[in-house]
Amino acid sequence: MNEKLKEKVKEALSAILPITLIVTLVCLFVTPVSSDVMVMFFVGAVLLIFGIGLFSLGADTSMSIIGERIGASLSKSKKIWIIALISFIVGTITTVAEPDLQVLATQMTQIPSYFLVVTVAVGVGVFLAIAMLRIVFKVKLSTLLLFLYVGIFILSFFVPSNFLPIAFDSGGVTTGPMTVPFIIALGIGAASIRNDKDSESDSFGLVALCSVGPIIAVMILGLLFKIDGASYVPIEYHSFSNSQAIGRAFIDVLPKYSIEVLKSLFPIVVFFAFYNHYNLKLSTSEIEKIFIGFIYTFLGLVIFLTGVNVGFLPVGNTIGMSLINSIDKTLVLPLIMLIGYFIVKAEPAVQILTKQVSDITDGMVSEKVMMNTLSIGMMVALILSLFRAWYGIPFFAILVPGYIIALGLTFFAPEIFIGIAFDSGGVTSGPMTASFILPLMIGICEASGRANIDVMKDAFGLVSMVALMPLIVIQTVGVMFKIQQARGKTVLEEISKDEADEIIVFKRKAKQITD
Repeated sequence: MNEKLKEKVKEALSAILPITLIVTLVCLFVTPVSSDVMVMFFVGAVLLIFGIGLFSLGADTSMSIIGERIGASLSKSKKIWIIALISFIVGTITTVAEPDLQVLATQMTQIPSYFLVVTVAVGVGVFLAIAMLRIVFKVKLSTLLLFLYVGIFILSFFVPSNFLPIAFDSGGVTTGPMTVPFIIALGIGAASIRNDKDSESDSFGLVALCSVGPIIAVMILGLLFKIDGASYVPIEYHSFSNSQAIGRAFIDVLPKYSIEVLKSLFPIVVFFAFYNHYNLKLSTSEIEKIFIGFIYTFLGLVIFLTGVNVGFLPVGNTIGMSLINSIDKTLVLPLIMLIGYFIVKAEPAVQILTKQVSDITDGMVSEKVMMNTLSIGMMVALILSLFRAWYGIPFFAILVPGYIIALGLTFFAPEIFIGIAFDSGGVTSGPMTASFILPLMIGICEASGRANIDVMKDAFGLVSMVALMPLIVIQTVGVMFKIQQARGKTVLEEISKDEADEIIVFKRKAKQITD
């Protein structure tokens, strides 16, 4: 095993180990699960560790490099239509088979899954083009986001109420492990050729805008299909009598996830080959390195998806369904908070974002600060989602005030923190949220015993809650940073003034002595 891969696997181990220990303790001492589900969970955890390690290495050596090169070359083009067209193609092909999107699409029964996937992919493509043009024309991110979200909430009045959670969830799941490394790198590359003071902050915000596109696209789809409501497909899994059957459960799905990931990567590889031939013209050694990175990315995602969907999904749903009946209801809340704090560290796209934020800001926003802030955001999101499941709180009763706070903070937070915050909202709602946290909340919702329970209204929407909280917590950190900076500047000014006074006094005394 090469040194870089060892390093990535160690990072993945530190991310997966805490949540594995928490879930193990819950299953052993709080809410029992069957032995086969427990074994599947442990196997899934091992697969997640190696999957994230391989994926992270692959993203560093392929997706990120391609994104930065394409972004830089597009920004040099003086033809706006070329920038828009290439951005649209890139956004669409990286989203078509995004693993998180596939999970969400299979939950819908009234719209064909492929139709939903294509609609969402087009939404991402359109808004990636808008995001790239924003960098070119130097449009302020906060102004654009304010305008778009006001439009979304106006549009929401015309969309069926229990279809809205799916629309908002689609904005979170599209920015997953396949799209995020590419999109973030695209923004960094586009902003890198600019030398003005805003280029650093403008490198963020692409993921934020790409999360908006699917919400609008799915809302429009809901209007066109005249849907009175969306229905939920219950989670199904099988019990296994022996270890060989458990092994077969993992092996049998490998072809399925291999094909899914291959469908994700193949259009990107083809597009890169053509774009490199006609524009980038990279050296042979660089191309070889990128294609090796694609292999790492492919293997990592296949292993990761197998582990999370086969190993983590059953235990998440089982714990959720039996948790309320196993312990006092008041103890469920701290347990959910604990899971929320650690689960975000296992999201592969989060690992990519925190590293790139630290690099771009020269350590001003460190990986540790980013990770802790996102963990707090996830914890708050799960608390709010738990209250929705328990008490049937309307989806918009939480979402609208949350976005009012988030958009209000854009008037006070530094521009770079606004971009980081809205980008973070997309990356925290990845495969772990869709395949572990969402089944967990669905199980809690189904077992709550509340009258007139509606899983679509009371459990779905969790992904959008997870995507909302980083907008608030990271911008709050930005406001605090701004205040500290202002205080530091004031202290320096006072010191400078005192020093100037001392110099004047010294000169006067020196003059008196001379006279």
